Amino acid sequence: MASVRVVVGSKVGLHARPARLLVEAAGKQAVPVLIGRDGGKPVPADSILAVMALGVGSGEEVVVSADGEGAEPALNEIAALLAQDLDA
Repeated sequence: MASVRVVVGSKVGLHARPARLLVEAAGKQAVPVLIGRDGGKPVPADSILAVMALGVGSGEEVVVSADGEGAEPALNEIAALLAQDLDA
């Protein structure tokens, strides 16, 4: 399973609009994408409830992972999205 660490760039973390944008992007990927804190249990990145339940704040690091054909492009897209300030 491939994974990447990303610092969340949104000022409110993964809540409301940033979480929705993440979920939408994850749902469009060719492979299932998981997100979580280092050492924690990852959750499906295409589930708004699961993502918001993580309670990830601004500047926190998350681990995004995916497995299968297309995992690397999926991780690159999700990582680039998470690093942005999605509140703007």
